[in-house]
Amino acid sequence: MTVQQTIRAPAQPPIGFVEFVALVASLMALTALGIDAMLPALPAIATALNVGVANDRQLVIGVFLLGFGLAQLVHGPLADRYGRRPVLVASLSAYVIANLIAAFSASFMLLLVARFAAGMAIAASRVVTVALVRDCYSGRAMARVMSLAFMVFMAAPVLAPSVGELILLFGSWRLIFVMIAAISGVILIWFVIRMPETQRIADRQPLSIERLWDGWRQALTDRFSIGYTLAATALMGGLYGFINSVQQIVGALTGDNRLLVPVFIGVASMMALANLLNSRIVMRLGTRRISHSALVGLVLLSTVHLVIARLGAETIYSFAILQALAMACFGLATANFSSMAMENMGHIAGTASSVQGFISVTGGALAGAAIGQSFDGTTVPLYIGFLVAGLVALAIVAIVERGRLFRPS
Repeated sequence: MTVQQTIRAPAQPPIGFVEFVALVASLMALTALGIDAMLPALPAIATALNVGVANDRQLVIGVFLLGFGLAQLVHGPLADRYGRRPVLVASLSAYVIANLIAAFSASFMLLLVARFAAGMAIAASRVVTVALVRDCYSGRAMARVMSLAFMVFMAAPVLAPSVGELILLFGSWRLIFVMIAAISGVILIWFVIRMPETQRIADRQPLSIERLWDGWRQALTDRFSIGYTLAATALMGGLYGFINSVQQIVGALTGDNRLLVPVFIGVASMMALANLLNSRIVMRLGTRRISHSALVGLVLLSTVHLVIARLGAETIYSFAILQALAMACFGLATANFSSMAMENMGHIAGTASSVQGFISVTGGALAGAAIGQSFDGTTVPLYIGFLVAGLVALAIVAIVERGRLFRPS
């Protein structure tokens, strides 16, 4: 790696800024749509496909996340070798097909296989999209673009459970998968028509074991890349634990699953507002001051929430309010973590993004599954998970920054 490679200025986006952010956000939102639209349908899926153990319904989410994490190791190197555009086109096409298979699954096992395949396919939307943004921006500017994209992207988890609930009122849960396939097809057409290739020909990397090993080595030995990736992994465990268990938690606290949608909308909306705030202040305050302050806030909120849960004083109101505030801190932290992890990775953006995504999503999915499977009718397991995640992330960040948590960036 030469000095010139390290400091080379990114290109400008090939389409208008607003459309660029909207398209990036839409690509990212397909993952959230594939997860969150399922939540209201889990009881119906369990009934239709004879799922006897209540916690097993979480596998509809868990296997999707596992495929999403594992496949990122593949998409990144392919994007560095063949470009961002062909990898995304092929992956989005596969996502459409996998959702159609899920829609017509006659058994729970076939549904899980289709969900795993869908997660593998849409993993490209995370890896290649981050690389695509890094092709055009870096530093605080990249953090701003990612925050704006996350803000738009958060419309998916806000709206998806409502859409899923609405579909269930008038039809089968199978139509949810048809809806995801249709929306994915529309975004695929938009991408094909409007987004040219963003990777420079000179930056194409040969697809070889030696080159992959060198890229992985760089991503795993750069202290910012691996440090912020591991910190994000810890936080993702808390997020996925929440997603896995929120449907059962709301049911346990209220006895009425119809409240799942408004609670989820409230929580997701706070994440969207946090990303909007980040996009407005990150150029002035910097990624480190914002994300590290948010991480401290997440630890404090998780501590308070765990005490309430331990005392048996949890209500749907305390759960919704404190969870929403915690997820706002989560949004402020993770939106900036991804940018800081990519600071020195511009020359291998696809490979680095794939390694970082594999670690954070797969590790987070496994931790989240453990948290979800620990559900015991209370919110205690969830908030033990959140507190541990926050403390681990804070310790990692302190090591990466050598104790200077609030230095300018």
